[in-house]
Amino acid sequence: MHSTKLGWLLLAPTLLVLFFFGVLPFIYVLYVSFHQWNPFAVNPDMVFNWAENYRRVVFDAQFLASLGVTAAFVFFAVFSELILGYMLAQAFMKDFPGKAIFRTIHTLPLIMAPIIVGSIWKLMTTPSIGILPNLLDSWFGYDLNIGQSAIAAFVTTVIMDIWHWTPLVTLTLIAALVSLPPDPFEQAQIDGANKRQIFWHITLPMIRPAILATVFIRLMDALRTVDEVLMLTGGGPGSATRYVGVHIFKEVFPRTNYGYGSAISVVVLYLTIVACWLLYVGLIAPRNKKA
Repeated sequence: MHSTKLGWLLLAPTLLVLFFFGVLPFIYVLYVSFHQWNPFAVNPDMVFNWAENYRRVVFDAQFLASLGVTAAFVFFAVFSELILGYMLAQAFMKDFPGKAIFRTIHTLPLIMAPIIVGSIWKLMTTPSIGILPNLLDSWFGYDLNIGQSAIAAFVTTVIMDIWHWTPLVTLTLIAALVSLPPDPFEQAQIDGANKRQIFWHITLPMIRPAILATVFIRLMDALRTVDEVLMLTGGGPGSATRYVGVHIFKEVFPRTNYGYGSAISVVVLYLTIVACWLLYVGLIAPRNKKA
């Protein structure tokens, strides 16, 4: 009993922070989502409109289009980060000249604010002064202009996200790989297993929880990407990079439509929870059932 009370006492500061900075804001956003509210209008009062905002979300073609673009962005970005992160983690498990320097440089993007990342990539992709358009034009004769090409803008945002967040995946998987016991690998080598068999039957199952946790984190982060995309493309050209986070930003701030923006936020939170639950059911639940 004493240990239980001590545990709750130690958790109390964290629970208070989560309550005031997580639960209360969510309750307020949920409350606002059932109102029509423009605090800068002639009549700044909240007007209760039942579920009108949610009905509007369901039939909003612009929001549905942003969901599709966001799903594609999340898939390509998170999948690429997972593959590159694992390859880099395996590389960092070995000793090679300049390893410490390369690890430091590799981790630098993590300490940058998203808006700084967007500014850097904006400078690098500006046709007149950017290094990427000049290199692509001189090497391959390709004219990179993310302000005119929807495909180029989408691909550039994906590459920017990979550049920014792959170090996080690498560090997470390094921690998982370092913690693996050596006995199963030694036994597999004695039994004549090759590298591919060791990866699929030993390494991958043992680091699956770390992979799932990493995917959860990156999935939630990618779904709310705003700052860097706004700095790089502004959501354009057209709606090519108008991801869900950018769509919410433009509804709430330029249009000052706080009620509708809150409803979209609640719907996106629900979809994020559903996506994470489906990942859990698909990857972890079958394994627990077999065990």
